[in-house]
Amino acid sequence: MLVLLGFAMIAVFMVLIMTKKLTPVLALIIVPTIFGLFAGAGLGIGPMVMDSMKSMTSTAALLMFAIIYFGLMIDVGLFDPLVKFILRKLGNDPAKVVLGTAILAAAVSLDGDGSTTFILTTAAMLPVYLRLKMSPVVLTCVAGLANGTMNILPWGGPTARAATALKLDVNDVFVPMVPSLIVGLIVVLVFSWLLGLQERNRLRTTAPEIWGDVANPADAFDGGNGRGGSAATGAGGSGFSKGRFGFGRTAPKPVTGGGAGVAVLERTEELVDDHDTAMADTALDPNRTTLRPKLFWFNLGLTVAVMVTLVANIVPLPFVFMVGAAIALLVNFPKVKDQGAQLIAHAPSIVAVVSMVMAAAVLTGVLNGTGMVKAMSEWLVQIIPADMGPFMAVITGVLSIPMTFFMSNDAFYFGALPVLSETAAHYGVGAADMARASITGQPFHLQSPLVPAILLLVSLAKVDLGDHHKKVLWRTAVISIVMLAVGVLTGAIGIG
Repeated sequence: MLVLLGFAMIAVFMVLIMTKKLTPVLALIIVPTIFGLFAGAGLGIGPMVMDSMKSMTSTAALLMFAIIYFGLMIDVGLFDPLVKFILRKLGNDPAKVVLGTAILAAAVSLDGDGSTTFILTTAAMLPVYLRLKMSPVVLTCVAGLANGTMNILPWGGPTARAATALKLDVNDVFVPMVPSLIVGLIVVLVFSWLLGLQERNRLRTTAPEIWGDVANPADAFDGGNGRGGSAATGAGGSGFSKGRFGFGRTAPKPVTGGGAGVAVLERTEELVDDHDTAMADTALDPNRTTLRPKLFWFNLGLTVAVMVTLVANIVPLPFVFMVGAAIALLVNFPKVKDQGAQLIAHAPSIVAVVSMVMAAAVLTGVLNGTGMVKAMSEWLVQIIPADMGPFMAVITGVLSIPMTFFMSNDAFYFGALPVLSETAAHYGVGAADMARASITGQPFHLQSPLVPAILLLVSLAKVDLGDHHKKVLWRTAVISIVMLAVGVLTGAIGIG
C-alpha cells in the first residue's frame, strides 16, 4: 500500500504542476497531506513535516540572502559590463546566446554548488534573454542540464555520498567516469545549440523587426552611444516610455546600426510585464536610480570575497550571504529608507523561493515519516528478476533516474544503494561499479522540486516549475542514459 501511495503521490504532484492545475507551492502542500492521511499518518503528519522543515531552515536562509545580495548587485550595475561583453561576443544570435549560457553554467558548476551556479548564470544571462526577447525557460533548461551533468564532480556531493555509503575511495568512483562526464557535456552543448536554433526560428516569426544583422550587438543593448541612451533620441534616455518599472510601449524607431542598410529597431513592446520583480528587470534599464558606478570596484571586490569565502567553506554559507548583503546594503544605500526599499523590491523573489523550500518539507516529511521512501526502495529491489542480477549496475543506473528525483540523495545513496549493492555482489558486480552507475541519474535528479537550487533557479528567472519540467526532464533523462551507456562501453560500469 505504501508503495502504491508513494508512486501515486509523485505522479499526481507532477501532473498537477505540469498541467498548471496547481502552483508548485500548493501542490507540495496539498498532495502530500492528502496521501499522508491515506497512509495512516493521522495527527502525526504534523511532527513529520516539522522535523523535515528543521533541516530546510538553513537552506531557506541561504537562498533568501543570496537573492538579496545578487539582486542588489544587479540593481547597482555590477553585471552591466558583463552583459554588454556577452552581447558583443555572442551577438544577437539566440543560438550563440543559449550555447554561451551552457558553457557559462558548466564553468561555474566547477565550484560544486548548484545555488551559486544558478545565481551567477541567471544574473549574467537573464538580462540578455529579456533584452533579446528570448524565453527564460530556455535559460533554466540549459542551466539545469549543465549543472546536473557537472553534479557528479567529487566535491558536488552525490559521488562522495556513493563512495561513503559503499566504503570506497571517492577518486575510484569518479575518475573512471570522466569519459561519461565529457560525453554528457557534449550532449548538453548539442541540446543547447538545438534549443538556440528553435529560439532563433521562433523569434524570426514573432519579432522579425529586431533580428537583422547587427555589426556591434552591444549597440542593441545600450543604443550605441555607450551611455545607455538611444541614438534615435540623442539624449540619455533609453527611448522607452516609463511604466511601472520604467518600461512602456513605444512606436518602433529605426536607428542606424553598424552598416549601410542595417537598422536596429528600438523596443516595440515590453520585454517584461508590470508584474516582474526588480530582480528580473532592473538590468534592462540603463538609467535606473539604483546605479552606483563609483562603487563598482568595491562591489566587485566584495562579490569576489563572498565567492572565495563560499568556495573555501570556512563559515556557513547562509552567514556568508547575510554578512555580504548587510555590507552591500550599508555601503550602496546608506539611508535607512533606501535600504528598506531594496528589501521590498526583492520581496517577491524571496517569497517565491522560500515558500517553495518550506512547502517541499511537507513532501519530504510525508515520504520519510510514513515510510514510503523505504517501502518504494525495497519494492524496487525485490521486483528485479534473478536472471537480471549480472546487470545490476546498469539497472541501478536506470533506477537512479526516477529514484533520485522523488527522494533526496541521502535517502537514495545511504538507503537504497547499499541494499542494491549487496544484492549485486551475489552476481559478481563490484561495489565500485554500483557506485559509478548510481551517479548517472544526477542530471535528472537536479530538476526535482526537492532540490532547493532548482527552486531558486526558476524563481530568479520567473519561470513556472511545470514549464521548466516540460522542457528539461526528457533531455536530462537522455543525458543520464548516455552517461550510463558510455560508462558501460568504457568498462567503468561492469556487468557481472
